[in-house]
Amino acid sequence: MKKVQDHFFNQAKREGFAARSVYKLQEIDRKRRLLHPGMRALDLGCAPGSWLQYAAERVGPSGSVLGVDLHPVAAKLPPQVRLLTGDVFSLSARDLLAEGGGELFDVILSDMAPKTTGIKQADAARSATLVRRVLSLARETLKPGGACLAKVFQGVEMKALRNEFAEAFERVSVQKPKASRGESVEVFLLGEGLRGG
Repeated sequence: MKKVQDHFFNQAKREGFAARSVYKLQEIDRKRRLLHPGMRALDLGCAPGSWLQYAAERVGPSGSVLGVDLHPVAAKLPPQVRLLTGDVFSLSARDLLAEGGGELFDVILSDMAPKTTGIKQADAARSATLVRRVLSLARETLKPGGACLAKVFQGVEMKALRNEFAEAFERVSVQKPKASRGESVEVFLLGEGLRGG
């Protein structure tokens, strides 16, 4: 297992990405074609910045990416990226839209994870709380037809979360990219085609 992790870590370093997690997004994007030139993307929990770097590359100079995190991002980022330091539970949809230029987003990305305790059920419950916040913001800040990708720890709430995504989106799938550690309980919930409200 360690060898695989070293491969992604070294590759990220070589390619100038802030973290190995970039390959999770890259794999899902290649499979589902989430990001396109000119899109407006929102990256929640964006530090250390590898998803921002990848999303900015994909949307290009005609697109824009707003990154939000509790911690500042040190990664080198192109001009189409804006950063907002803050807590997703304190920031309103209005704050995000204002910071993002006033228009709805085409796609929302979230690699957020809670501070882990080592108690699987507790960590999964905290993760579910984050995902519900992402979904709530998606309902308010995403264009009809838009997509939302959110990391979640598998646990007792997984089925309920999937159903909540299914109420909001036309298509829902669970993604487990190769760059996720084999022993990890993380998967990604992907909602595509936000239903118009």
